Amino acid sequence: MGLLKDIRKRKSLLWFFYYKIFHSSDFFSFQGVKYPYFYHWYNRTWSNERIIEIPIVRKVLAEFEQPRVLEVGNVLSHYFGRDHRVVDKYEKSTGVENIDVVDIQTDEQFDVIACISTLEHVGWDDPPRDSQKPIRAFEHLKGFLAPGGILIATIPLGYNSDIDRLLEQGALAFDSIGYLKRLSLDNRWEETSLEQVKGASYNSPYPAANALAIGIVKRNK
Repeated sequence: MGLLKDIRKRKSLLWFFYYKIFHSSDFFSFQGVKYPYFYHWYNRTWSNERIIEIPIVRKVLAEFEQPRVLEVGNVLSHYFGRDHRVVDKYEKSTGVENIDVVDIQTDEQFDVIACISTLEHVGWDDPPRDSQKPIRAFEHLKGFLAPGGILIATIPLGYNSDIDRLLEQGALAFDSIGYLKRLSLDNRWEETSLEQVKGASYNSPYPAANALAIGIVKRNK
């Protein structure tokens, strides 16, 4: 078992260096901005939606000099370390608060609230299923935004049919929302419309997300 794990790790590192060497200049475009694809050995980002989620979220973080950050779902610390508050109901890690998103209580306000591939699990992976829980979580989080703050949520489509429907109905009241779709096995993406991603599948035809929604809420100063 240890040998198999070691082989897999070495294989992942080879793929990582391959993409870093031969594809480091590749980019995708979203809402008028060009982003480099994000390659990292952890979670093999070259094979899934992390390749585009991380650059988009990092750009939001860069808009603030020293942002106060709340992250729901422990993602960023696997790539950049942790210097912000992280809430993740299930992941056990030092400094991560294992509480439900709707149970977060704080008097603190945040410049950035980031939910990277997290909202699609809310109300879906926990029994009993609750199709309205993503709305409650979303509204709850908006209440923690500081003036001028930004909430960003990346949501894979096709994983949770309830949240897909909520997005189509506009029930999650983002100020702006955009969509990207995966084009190929080598994980190239392009910006598209809601109409073009309706009915997208998860894990088909490519691994993990094949379409992604990026929602933004900005609180006025």
